[in-house]
Amino acid sequence: MIKTAIASTNSITLKTKASYGVGALGKDLVCSIIYIYLMFYYTDVVGLSAVFVGTLFLVTRAIDAITDPIMGMIVDNTRSKYGKFRPWIVIGTLLNAGCLVAIFFTHNISESYVYVYASLTYILWGITYTIMDIPYWSMIPSLSSERPEREKLVVWPRIFASFAWLVMGAYGLLIIDKLGEGDKGAGFFFFSVLIVGFFIFSSVLTAVNVKEKVAFKSLGEKFKIKEAFNVIAVNDQLKVLIGAVLSFNVANQLIGGFAIYYFTYAIGKESLFPVFMLASGLAEMAGVFLFPYISALLPRRFTWIIACAFPITCCLLLWFAAMTMPESAVLVGVAGALFKFGVGLVNGLSTVMLADVADYGEHRLGKRSESIIFSVQTMLVKFAGAFAGFFVGVGLSIVGYVANTEQSASTVLGLKSLMIVLPIILMMLSAYIYQRWYQLHDGFRQP
Repeated sequence: MIKTAIASTNSITLKTKASYGVGALGKDLVCSIIYIYLMFYYTDVVGLSAVFVGTLFLVTRAIDAITDPIMGMIVDNTRSKYGKFRPWIVIGTLLNAGCLVAIFFTHNISESYVYVYASLTYILWGITYTIMDIPYWSMIPSLSSERPEREKLVVWPRIFASFAWLVMGAYGLLIIDKLGEGDKGAGFFFFSVLIVGFFIFSSVLTAVNVKEKVAFKSLGEKFKIKEAFNVIAVNDQLKVLIGAVLSFNVANQLIGGFAIYYFTYAIGKESLFPVFMLASGLAEMAGVFLFPYISALLPRRFTWIIACAFPITCCLLLWFAAMTMPESAVLVGVAGALFKFGVGLVNGLSTVMLADVADYGEHRLGKRSESIIFSVQTMLVKFAGAFAGFFVGVGLSIVGYVANTEQSASTVLGLKSLMIVLPIILMMLSAYIYQRWYQLHDGFRQP
């Protein structure tokens, strides 16, 4: 049977929006240090093989393909006096905090056990992040049933999340060097401890101040495991969204993953990396902030295409800069801004689209399943990071990259190609999938 919404009010208070946003800041500080620096930490600090690290990222995501929908099912089946989302946010945060610190202790493990230790801690990090992230994003439909209110709400966590990535990208290496006093291993470890402290605070703040306002009266039974996967299988628009978001985010993660290698070894100026990341972070925040206004001005069917065009232009500008003025901080900054402005638009748009897809899925299946639907978002972020990490690891090996040494001319050319060409292809694929098959441009209304 279909669940029907019972809402006393659809407006969302400033206190709720701000608390929800701070929650995103904490969890994305955790996420950003993993996706920006973990490959670098494993290869250049711990000394692991780049191919092994890339393969580890990919294999771990195969596990997530099973655990993420199951976690969504568990959340949807949760009944407690604190709601079905907030208990899991707190539990997942505490577990994931311990895993993050354990990951950045890897450089202290002996060579005999380091590969096993790295594998176990990273796999556990992925699973525990799922426990916290899925209920966090799944709360959105329960906070208001009105699409305009959801779009306004989405701006808050996305801006705070973008700020987390800005801080991590622009100042992460500086903070690591300061904390470690030149010892990068110690710097990464102490930085992870600081992040964990704020992570726990932000999640508790969210759990205390962000409460469900839209209840759903269910006339059906709880979800079973088979039904959890069926939710994805029968929702054709969800599968289209998966294709568009995954290809976009893999391209996004490739640029972010190769950037530190690109500027350090291909361009030969590591100081350009924080310039690129600072401009990127500011532009992403601007993209998220302007998303509701751009969405109101432009037809929804064109917004995704425009968002894809920004990172493509970024890659073309980086190629031009590499050929003409490789050490130009201005061109690098402009390229970074183009890159993440498009990412900011997609971050806002994809979250609202998931809420629409959840409404559509309820019509198709006859059950409300927002947590299972939103588990796809968590899975896509991690899959994108995994595929990007795999491509980075394998790509570095193919082009002959050797850590902490001057690279050959062929390796430099390979780094430039991997940073620029492959993301362009994937962004074009994302735009094509969206334009060709996505249909819920104006949301979903019950027939």
